[in-house]
Amino acid sequence: MKGMFFGTGTAIVTPFRSGKVDFDAFEKLISRQMSAKADAIIVAGTTGEAPTLTESEKTDLVMCAKDKVHGKIPIIAGAGSNCTQSAIQSAIQMEKAGADAILCVTPYYNLSNQQGLISHFTSIADAVSIPLILYNVPTRTCVSLEAETAAELFKHPQIPAIKEAASDFSKAERMARLSLDGAYVYSGNDSMTLALMAMGACGVISVVSNADIKGMKQLTNACLTGDMEKARKANASLTPLMDLMKLDVNPIPIKAVLSAMGLIQNELRLPLTPISGANMKKIEAACKSMNL
Repeated sequence: MKGMFFGTGTAIVTPFRSGKVDFDAFEKLISRQMSAKADAIIVAGTTGEAPTLTESEKTDLVMCAKDKVHGKIPIIAGAGSNCTQSAIQSAIQMEKAGADAILCVTPYYNLSNQQGLISHFTSIADAVSIPLILYNVPTRTCVSLEAETAAELFKHPQIPAIKEAASDFSKAERMARLSLDGAYVYSGNDSMTLALMAMGACGVISVVSNADIKGMKQLTNACLTGDMEKARKANASLTPLMDLMKLDVNPIPIKAVLSAMGLIQNELRLPLTPISGANMKKIEAACKSMNL
């Protein structure tokens, strides 16, 4: 299905400079991903600091990314909200901006039962003509989309996929098995990519691929071709980078890594702030040891 992918989709960061989106740096990040043959780019997601981006900035970022990839890979745009009508309007706007698919997180704060989730996502999918990727991340939203609910939603022609980022492995495992019935299941946690792809998931929406797209591509390509020994080795080589992501809340660590690599300014929007000095030293040392 158009807008879907197999392998590594990078949840791209949004670089800032003096409080504004740094489009020059953003274009260079996209070009770097294209050179390493990323399979998709996810714009204005959690890693892209979507909660602090204006709708105009999101639109401009999607249009910029779309222009840089020249139609070679999908551009997937974040458009989630805990207000269904707001999510609908955002999804419509992202489609107009050129997004190939929408990534839509479960409602947060006001919460929802499973029937509410079905109605919420169905309403958004009905409003657009591009695919909608469900996003389940209970640690951030306090709402868990159950595998049975996802299976029901996959009956909708515009809802073919899910980004599964549950920390409960048994729940993530049940979600991965839905790939056997034709769903596109993407790992939403870098550290669970190997395990979920071994169970049938078709790829990852990755944070660490911002820094090491080649390494993550080696992992996902090996999984897709069934070379699990190569996949295990690729996963082991990525583990030090994955461990750095635990130093603070996403995207603080990955922005610090990209800053240490000289790719962006280490700037975030409040309420997020740059990583502490001590942890920055750890990141700089780790980047040198990993030749990033």
